[in-house]
Amino acid sequence: MSGSAWTPSSWKSKHAAQAVNYPDEQHLARVLAKINALPPLVTPSEIERLRFQLAAVQRNEAFLLHAGDCAESFDACTQQNISAKIGLILSFSLILIWGGRLPVVRVGRIAGQYAKPRSSGTERIGDKEVLSFRGDNVNGLDPNDRTPDPERLLSAYFHSAATLNYVRGLLTSGFASLHHPRDWSLSHVRSPALRSEFEKITEGLSDALDFSRTIGVGSGRESATFERGGGRGALGEVDFYTSHEGLMLDYEQAMTREFPLAGLTAGSQEKGYYNTSAHFLWVGDRTRQLDGAHIEYFRGIRNPIGIKVGPTLGNEELTALLQIVNPDKEPGRVTLITRYGAGKIQDHLPGHIQAVRDSGHPVVWVCDPMHGNTLTSGTGLKTRNFGTIISELTSCISIHASCGSRLGGVSLEFTGELNDEGFSVTECLGGSMALSEEQLGLRYQSFCDPRLNFEQSLDVAFLVSNYFKDERRGRTGENDIYAALGGKK
Repeated sequence: MSGSAWTPSSWKSKHAAQAVNYPDEQHLARVLAKINALPPLVTPSEIERLRFQLAAVQRNEAFLLHAGDCAESFDACTQQNISAKIGLILSFSLILIWGGRLPVVRVGRIAGQYAKPRSSGTERIGDKEVLSFRGDNVNGLDPNDRTPDPERLLSAYFHSAATLNYVRGLLTSGFASLHHPRDWSLSHVRSPALRSEFEKITEGLSDALDFSRTIGVGSGRESATFERGGGRGALGEVDFYTSHEGLMLDYEQAMTREFPLAGLTAGSQEKGYYNTSAHFLWVGDRTRQLDGAHIEYFRGIRNPIGIKVGPTLGNEELTALLQIVNPDKEPGRVTLITRYGAGKIQDHLPGHIQAVRDSGHPVVWVCDPMHGNTLTSGTGLKTRNFGTIISELTSCISIHASCGSRLGGVSLEFTGELNDEGFSVTECLGGSMALSEEQLGLRYQSFCDPRLNFEQSLDVAFLVSNYFKDERRGRTGENDIYAALGGKK
């Protein structure tokens, strides 16, 4: 590693953007000491496995799905919400595998994504100015509960542990089995032409699964359920990784532990520092300053990391960032998550691709079509237009292809949450269900940014899957699904 000596606390010598000011520093120190003594949430071996798989994504041998909530809440740490989120990620990835014929690396925005950056330290609610809500691990959504409380960091650890424990239990007890596929109902699709396209994909996928079982993939112990002694096998268990924005550096430091490097030959004495709060962490658009505390912290951990790349990031600054966090140009280390906005991507992405290529740094290119396309509806709700989201996504795919590059993944804010009546949230406009502004208030549940609901998420999955299928077959031209879903030309 180049530069000055790194320690888990060397970030404290730099300016920390988005810092939280706690009124009782001694209380904070006691909580951090407790967190530091608690067990890791993830292991070095899992982290190294993810690095290896992300290196495969860089070689175009796999595709990355990074998805989940904008910000988790403690109240949403329930069996129903966690199951719905994991089920949606599994369904989405299965559709991608069918179209792309590539393994999918699944990284959830889950089990730790509690903090949220803010453009201002205060906000006005009615005639009162209060501290901004910074996420459940800092303060409360209630305007009367805005004083930062260190105990919330400890609560975040235990909510993350509970979430991760249940996720691990689901994925090792048959939840991911293709013998029990998710609900493929297309009753929400209003367009007959679009429903026909979706039915072609689901019928082909179902036929492939039936064929696999017929020739013996599901024979023997695999044919039995997990509860009746069945083996997990190729169709029963998947890798799943956790992630969050590494915003709260005090917490991240407390969860950073030194271990022997995992996966090396016996007798090796080399060690490294792993952030054991998650497998993957990313640095946001507001905290990626070259001389800032967050980049100083990120450069020293073994975890694979993401860097948000927006229109304010210059080409030279981008390559300087890569040199700081990955001076040895190690595969699988850095993922670049682009988030320009549909109207700005053409102005910035080609230059960024060329700058990275010239630098020789290996990266995973991921498209975040959500964050650059937020707007306020006529009713005052923060929302996103589905047509604009898929416009940025398809533009990203096209620009990479024209530049001799390839998109390696997508980063989405979505949720599989349903209300008591079984209906999805209504936070983003459009999609195959043609959600209108008047319908946003029906089930708007996000306290952060608007998320794609179950149906809209599968719309994206079908769109990307169909693109990769056409690519494999040598077809070019506009994707029929893209046009039917309201994509902008």
